[in-house]
Amino acid sequence: MDKIQDKKTEIESQMSERSTAPHMDERLVQVFKGVGQILAKYRSGKLPKAFKVIPSLTNWEDVLYLTEPDKWSAAAMFQATRIFVSNLNAKMAQRFFNLVLMPRVRDDIAEYKRLNYHLYMSLKKALFKPAAFFKGILLPMCETRTCTLREAIIVGSLISKTSIPVLHSSAAMLKIAEMDYSGANSIFLRQFFDKKYALPYRVIDAVVYHFLRFLSDQRSLPVLWHQSLLTFVQRYKEDVSSEQKDALMELCRVHVHSHITPEVRRELTHSKSRDGEVESMDV
Repeated sequence: MDKIQDKKTEIESQMSERSTAPHMDERLVQVFKGVGQILAKYRSGKLPKAFKVIPSLTNWEDVLYLTEPDKWSAAAMFQATRIFVSNLNAKMAQRFFNLVLMPRVRDDIAEYKRLNYHLYMSLKKALFKPAAFFKGILLPMCETRTCTLREAIIVGSLISKTSIPVLHSSAAMLKIAEMDYSGANSIFLRQFFDKKYALPYRVIDAVVYHFLRFLSDQRSLPVLWHQSLLTFVQRYKEDVSSEQKDALMELCRVHVHSHITPEVRRELTHSKSRDGEVESMDV
């Protein structure tokens, strides 16, 4: 028992040593704090060399916070995003987007009611790693349920302007379709529909189910929801099964918009369904 106890205390001491963060040299701390002061006033030109080595460090997050990212200028944020997108893998880039870029973008929109050009270009640069962008910015914004329509329109405009691989977009649509409804979700889904991807049936079914959940909802739904439904039907009416079309027609009887719902009915009525195509191929 004594030997077991000794071994136990030895393991606990080793674990406590590992859990404590490695001590950083005071001179390095001062260097990175000085870099932060430069980035707070940065407008253009070369960045400090010390900043460029941060992505290659194992404790890059701790070092990054020494530079105080919340005080960086917008131009410095763009340059930092460029460096981190180029040098970090998708998982680490996702952390940077989620912890540094997204809060800064949302604060800027809340403060000025529009987004600074450099921050907009930072988001555009972040889309070079689409998986990290969706997991680090888009989906967290939707999950918080505090994403404003203004934020959704600004970030959604990037989706419409940028070429994104269909697999990444399909995964994002699948996740958004499974979330609780908000106006921002409708905006994002509509932007994805307008890209006219050839979507897998699994994604089509998830989006149809997303709309059909409102059959039992007695609320008066906003115009954004009706517009999103119309865009989906216009783009993917022939990828929907006949049963799903019947259910969507029933949905149009429950939730009616004087101008949009007749268009949705017309699109559904004058189109083929995907099971009809399968039957004709069998024949």
